[in-house]
Amino acid sequence: SLANLLSLSTASKALVVGAQAHCRAVKLGFRDDVFVQNHLIDMYSRCGTLGDGLKVFDEMPRRNLVSWTSLISGAVCSGELDVGFRVFLELMRSGLRPNEFSIGSVLKACAIIEAWELGMCVHGLVVKLGIENDSFFGSSMLSLYSKLGCVEEAEQIFKYMGNCDVGCWNAMIGGYVLCGCGIEAMRLASSMKTEGVIMDEFTLINALKGCILFGNLYYGKQLHGLIMCSGMQSRIPVMNSLIDMYLKNGQEMYAFEVFDRMLKKDVISWNTIFGAFHEEWDVTKVAGLFRKFMLTGLKPNEVTFSVLFRKCGNACDLNMGLQLCCLAVHFGLFHRSTVTSSLINMFARCNALLMARLVFDSILSKGTGDFNELISGYNLNCCYPEALQVFCNLLSSGVETNVFTIASILETCVESGNEKMGRQIHGLIIKRVLSGDNRICCWLVKFYIRLGCPDAAFLCFHALEKLDLACWGIVVSSFNGSGFHSEAIRSLNLLLEADVKPDEFIFGSIFNSCANSSSFNQAKSVHSLATKTGYDTHVYVASSIIDAYAKCGDIPNARIAFNQSSGSDDVVIFNSMIMAYAHHGLVREALELFDRMKLANLCPSHATFISVISACDHMGCVDQGCALFESMKSDYGLEPSPGVFGCLVDMLSRNGYLESAKGLIETMPFSPWPGIWRSF
Repeated sequence: SLANLLSLSTASKALVVGAQAHCRAVKLGFRDDVFVQNHLIDMYSRCGTLGDGLKVFDEMPRRNLVSWTSLISGAVCSGELDVGFRVFLELMRSGLRPNEFSIGSVLKACAIIEAWELGMCVHGLVVKLGIENDSFFGSSMLSLYSKLGCVEEAEQIFKYMGNCDVGCWNAMIGGYVLCGCGIEAMRLASSMKTEGVIMDEFTLINALKGCILFGNLYYGKQLHGLIMCSGMQSRIPVMNSLIDMYLKNGQEMYAFEVFDRMLKKDVISWNTIFGAFHEEWDVTKVAGLFRKFMLTGLKPNEVTFSVLFRKCGNACDLNMGLQLCCLAVHFGLFHRSTVTSSLINMFARCNALLMARLVFDSILSKGTGDFNELISGYNLNCCYPEALQVFCNLLSSGVETNVFTIASILETCVESGNEKMGRQIHGLIIKRVLSGDNRICCWLVKFYIRLGCPDAAFLCFHALEKLDLACWGIVVSSFNGSGFHSEAIRSLNLLLEADVKPDEFIFGSIFNSCANSSSFNQAKSVHSLATKTGYDTHVYVASSIIDAYAKCGDIPNARIAFNQSSGSDDVVIFNSMIMAYAHHGLVREALELFDRMKLANLCPSHATFISVISACDHMGCVDQGCALFESMKSDYGLEPSPGVFGCLVDMLSRNGYLESAKGLIETMPFSPWPGIWRSF
C-alpha cells in the first residue's frame, strides 16, 4: 500500500521513492486521505525537505492530531526549531489537545536552544494537563532541566515521578553527567538494582562518563564486570565508552586490552584508541595502528584525521603529517572544518608556517576555529605581527570571535608587549560582556602585569566570577615572574582570606618572591603555612624553601629545611642545597654534599654540575672543577650543556687560565654566545 511504501521511504530516507509515491497518491485521488497525507508530512520532514512537508500540511482540507504532531517532530528533527515552535502554537490555538509526542518534541527543542522561559511554560502546560507523572514527559523534562544546568530542579522532578522507567533513570544520570556531577551519577546508577530497574546500553554509557568525571577507576572496573556479565560486550558504543573511561583514568594498558578483545569495531573505536597515544610515544606506533585500521575496510572520518594531525603536531612529525594530508584529500575530507583547523595546528607545531598559511588561504569558508589555530600557531613561533594581522582580518571578515580567539590575541599582546592593541582588546572584551570569563581575565591579568600595571591587573582579577585555584596560580606566578614580589605575596594573603588552600605551585612561586625580595620574615611565615598544609615535603616546594632561605642569607634554616624534606633523596633537593652552599662560598660543604649525593646512588644532573663547578670557581679550586667537568661524560654519560661550559670558562678566566678558557670556547660543540665571551 501507499502508506507502507511511504513508511519504507521514511525509514531509508529514500526521498525520490517517496516523491514518486506522492505523485501516485495524487493520481489515485488520495489528496483528501488524512492517513496518507500524514505519512507524506512525516516522509518529507524526515528526508530533509521540511518545506515540502509544510506544503502538504497547508493543502490538507482536514487535519487530525497526528498531522500536527508529525510536522512538529519533523521540524525539530530537521533542526528547524522556529517552525516547530510556531506549529505547536498553532496547534494550541486550534483547540486540539497536544499529545506526549508533540510536547516531547517541543521540550527537546527547548533543551537544544536552552530556552528557559519557554521550557517553563511547556512544563506548566504538562502540569495543567495532569500528565507530569508520565515517564515519556519525565525523561524530556529531566533532559531540559539538566541542559539548563538546573540539576536540583531535575532531582525534584525525578523524586516525585511515580512511574520511572529506564528512560527516566538514564535522563537523570545523563543530567548529572552533563552538569559535571560524576559522583551523583555513579550513586544513582548503583541504586538502580535495588529499585528493580535493569540497566540498558545508555545507562552504562552515562555511568562510565560519571567514572571519568569523578576519576573513579574502581567503580569503572565494576561496570566493566557488569558489562561482561550482562552480555553488553557486543554493543560497540558501550565498549567505546569503556575504552574512553580507562584512557581518561590513565589506564592505557586496560584500554588497549578492551580494544583488542572487541569482536566488532567502528570508526569511533579506532578514533578513541588513536587519541590514547601520548606525544612522547613513537609516532610510528600510531602509523602502524592506522595501517591496521585501513586494512579493516573502514573509512576514516574527519575526527580520525583531526586526532592524527594533532598527534603528528605534538610529535613534530611533519613527514607523517604530509602523508595523512594526502589521504585526507583522497577521501574528500580535506576541507572539513575540523580537519583544516587540526592541519593548521600540525603545520604550526612542526614550524612549517608557510604550509599552515597555505592551508588557511585554501579554505573557502573560514570558521572561527581556523582563525584561532593560525593565531595560536603564529604565537607558538613568536610571529606576533602576523598573529595580529590575522586577527584584524578576522574582524574585517565578519567571522564571530569566541573566548579562545580573545585569549589567543591577548597572549599575542602579552608576549609582544603591544600595549595599544591590548587595551583595545580589553575594550572589545567589555563590549562583548566577556570580562567574567576566567581564561580571558587571566590573560588580561598577565597583560597588565607585563605592562607594569599591577593595580589594573588586580582590577581584572577581581572581575572573575569564579576564582578557582588555577586562576590564583596564574596571578601569583605572573606577579613573581615579572618582579612584582610584594604583589605576589599580597595575592597569597587574598587567597587565604578567600579560604582557598594554596597548592605546591603557588607555594613555589611565593617562595621565589620571598627569595628575590630577600623577605626573610615572610619566608618564615610561608614556610610555617606550607608545613601546616603538608606541602613542605613536596620536592618543588622544599627546593624553593631552601633557595628562599639561602637568598635571605640564612644557611642554617636552609640546611634544616633540606634535612626535614622527605624528598631529600631527590636530585632537585640536592641541587638546591649545593647551589645554596656555593653562593655563600661554602665550597667544602657543597662538595661534601655532592659526595653524599653519589653515595645515595643519585645521578647528578646538569644543574648539579653547574652548582659544584660554581663552588669551585668561588674558591679557586680549578683542578677540582676541571675534574668534575671531565667526570660528567666519563662517569655519568652526560654531555656538557652550554650552562656547564659557561661555568667552566668563567672559572678558568677568573683564575688566570685564559688560554685554556679560549681553547675551550673554540672547541665547544656550540657556537659561542655573547655571555661566554663576556666571562672570558
